[in-house]
Amino acid sequence: MCKFADRLKLLRIEKGLNQTELAEQLSVNQRSVSNWENSLREPSFEMLMKLAQILEVSTDYLLGLED
Repeated sequence: MCKFADRLKLLRIEKGLNQTELAEQLSVNQRSVSNWENSLREPSFEMLMKLAQILEVSTDYLLGLED
């Protein structure tokens, strides 16, 4: 898996969210979150920013550019 997919899943779990709950906060369907976590698709820039806000991390951290 890529760093983004790994970090997304780990952060989601740390926040106590399942894929459906995260998807609801993002106004997307659960399949979108699953596709991101399985490296099948990538979120848009707008969605990446929303993910970072919800998960309380920087976009650079989500993308694996910083630790």
